[in-house]
Amino acid sequence: MTSTLERLPLFLGKAKLDDSARSTRVKRFVGDYGILVFFALIVIALTIAAPNFLSLNNMINVVRQSSIIGVVALGMTFIMITSGIDLSVGSVVGLAGLVYALLAPASGTAFVLPLLAGAAVGLLVGFLSSALVVWGKILPFLATLATMAIARTGALVITDGQVVSGLSEPAEWLGSGFIGPVPVPVLMFLLAALICEFVLSRTKFGSHVYAVGGNEESAKKVGIAVRRVLFTVYLIGGLMAALGGLVLTARLNGAAPVAGTGYELQVIAAVVIGGTSLFGGVGTIRGTVLGVLLLGVVMNGMNLLGVSSYYQQGVQGVILVLAVLLNRWKSD
Repeated sequence: MTSTLERLPLFLGKAKLDDSARSTRVKRFVGDYGILVFFALIVIALTIAAPNFLSLNNMINVVRQSSIIGVVALGMTFIMITSGIDLSVGSVVGLAGLVYALLAPASGTAFVLPLLAGAAVGLLVGFLSSALVVWGKILPFLATLATMAIARTGALVITDGQVVSGLSEPAEWLGSGFIGPVPVPVLMFLLAALICEFVLSRTKFGSHVYAVGGNEESAKKVGIAVRRVLFTVYLIGGLMAALGGLVLTARLNGAAPVAGTGYELQVIAAVVIGGTSLFGGVGTIRGTVLGVLLLGVVMNGMNLLGVSSYYQQGVQGVILVLAVLLNRWKSD
């Protein structure tokens, strides 16, 4: 009897270890494959509910519609891995698109100047955000809230609140053109995703991004230039937001000063759904791409099923809440 009682604590300890190991395996599986399983279930459900959902034309349409949010989300991934956030991306989309639209008609057949000018707008806002975060020691949420207001005000002042339309044909090609059977925005999104995936997973800068997000103080101790990393990720975020704005303007053949409003929610939702941690240090470009496509598929499915647009933003919010709760559960 005594021997059994003596072995009881060992048995209970082993049981706790087994439970802990099992929980860890479940969390690892959910982290690695959860979004793929959920994505597959959504596709199956929509295929049954909407027979034309899986048609080639609709699939191309889903990716094309998702490409703008996708490009912006790629930049946001870098920022959120460093435990930051950028609320200015929607305003940058609008401002960069306006600059592109204003210069495109005047440039005739060339669209290099409008392209560079639009990209410069994104870099400028990204620099301002990073300066407030790095030098001003302002929380990213508040810093980018300020730059969001500045960029939106700039868009309204430049155009006096008016819509700009009538792009040159080459400038319009960026959003509505094709290379073979594939839309240009889709190719741009895929190319940008490949480049960002390479940078994050295969370069020293990418490892520094993860290190800063994981523990900024430890990153400093091992010699990582934390300020330089933070500056760079906000520049990347601004540049990618500007690129999204150029594609949106080219696709619509015009720009409005309020374009991009609400993109912040969609972009952050896509990144979080893709597995990037709100606390930094965790995230992948592959996950973000899946998150973007998942949101695109859900929105497209609701359109095909005739769901009112009033509910669609609410659905995005619900998906974001579920993703945040899952993210927190995995990190516990």
